[in-house]
This record gives sequence, C-alpha cells and structure tokens, in this order.
Amino acid sequence: MLYTDFKLGSGLVLGVLTISTLTSSVVTAAPTEPLASAACTREALLATAEKYVAAQNTGKLDDLQSLFSTSASGDFTYRENNQIASIQKGVISKALKVEYSKSTADTVACASYTELIALTPEPYVIATQIRHGLDAPETITMVDSIVATTGALFFNATATLGYFRSESWKPIENPSSRPSREVLQQAIDGYLDLFGGPNGATARSRLPFGSPCERVEGSRYINCTDGMPAGGLGGSKESSMRRYVIDEVMGSADVLCSFTAVGNIPDSHELRIENGKIRYVHTITLCAIDDGPDWGPSCKAAKAGKSTRR
Repeated sequence: MLYTDFKLGSGLVLGVLTISTLTSSVVTAAPTEPLASAACTREALLATAEKYVAAQNTGKLDDLQSLFSTSASGDFTYRENNQIASIQKGVISKALKVEYSKSTADTVACASYTELIALTPEPYVIATQIRHGLDAPETITMVDSIVATTGALFFNATATLGYFRSESWKPIENPSSRPSREVLQQAIDGYLDLFGGPNGATARSRLPFGSPCERVEGSRYINCTDGMPAGGLGGSKESSMRRYVIDEVMGSADVLCSFTAVGNIPDSHELRIENGKIRYVHTITLCAIDDGPDWGPSCKAAKAGKSTRR
C-alpha cells in the first residue's frame, strides 16, 4: 500500500504500521522526509472527497469511478470494514440521504478522510479514507470505509448527527498554532495504545487531554477520559491495520484500524488538537467479528437482537 512507504521520523511510519515508541516530546522529522507530489493539493483532495459524498447520496459511481486507478503500479481497491470487497456490492453503491459530512486532507499521504451520516432510507455513520496515487494524484487507488449501522457500538445515527453539528471543526488559520504531523500521529497512536500493546501501561499519562474534551461514541457524548482504561486493557495486543489521514490545518488525525486489543473490531478513531490539547474524539466502532471479550460489542449479540455490551 502507498501509505506504508513513508517514514516521518525514527520509529514513525505513515500507513498500517504504528510508531515503535510513544514519547511526550515532539519527534523530529528526518531531513529526507518525502513530500507528496506538488499536484497532490489540499483543494484537489477535498474536491474528490466531495465527489465521494455525492456518489453516496445517489448510489451512482460514475464521476468517482472515472478517477479509479488502472495503472501498472496498482489497480483500484475497495475495502469495507477491513475486508477487500466489490465496490458494486458495497454501501457506497447504495443511495443514502447524507445529512452531514466533514472532510480532511493529507497532502503527504495524498489522501482524504470523510465522516458522514445518513438517516434514510437506513441509518449509517461512515468513516472513509480515499487514497490517491503519489505518482498520479489525479487517480484514486483505494476507497477504504468503516461502515456502522444498527448493531454497532452504542449506535444511534440521529444522536451522533446532533453531537457532530454542535462542534466547531474550523481550520486553524495561524500556522504557528497548528499541531505538527508528528504530534498528531503520536496522539492518535497513544489513544489506541490505551487499550493494549507494549506502550499501553503508560499511554494515558502522556496524552494531552484538554479541558473540556468531548468524545462522541455513537449515542454517547461524554468527557474524553470517562470510562477510559488506565492503559494496557488488552495486554500485549495492540490495535492493528492502522491507516492514517493527518491534517495539520484542521488539527486532525484519523486512523482506521482493527481494534485488535479487545477483539477483531473494525474501527475509526479521529481526534482534534487545539492549542496543544485534545479537544474532540470521534469513534466509529462496529461489533466484534469474533465473539470478543465482555468489554466489546458482540456481533452474535447484535444479530440476536440483544444490546451491545461494554
């Protein structure tokens, strides 16, 4: 995958790999840090994200599909809930009335992240990363979505819509006030590490939670630290399949992953940092593909019509 090719600093990798250690200091980027193509602009990435939202509204892929890569360096791939799938059978091919969308752009990874909510004809909360070719930024190499609907953790699309609309996610206009790429990735990795992995035991003490700091988790709108583990809930297991979109202008970092620390659970976590502190956290978490621990939501329970567990 394209996003596995970029090293931002010692032990810090952009893509499915996680940082090897989490420290409280800012990681210094290597002098040879690669830059995305000059053609991979913020404006172009966000324009493509708008086409994606339009496609989801209509269930028609025409405008978006014209951008899919068919180059020798790699054909287009569609991934839904951490599984490679046919886009014609995916949720993107289903017309949904999009009530809300927010997009961020990562010009280093040449990727965008879009969070959207639909209430009809069925309720959905969807997290989507769109990746472009670094050698051909006008093409799309992957659409990668975490798709939550009835049965997902604390799912209530109407409540989530209200919470998202109440928040302010304006661009951080002053460049000197923006968190660095390294700080954003450290924060999002540290947040996942709270639930398990070699850095879990000390992750919480090194996360810069602000006051206030709100977390949206389906039907719940709570303080970021409410109910959070002290660290290492999943023991040595850490969340895997990490794919990042990091946007310094928005102070945002999103990671799609498998929430392996507590079960094989497709998941999206996004956070926003303002004035050096975590201000918002958005989680979109499905139920466990495997019948996970009591902490996690169970697909078996959801299919049986039972409430999810935590």
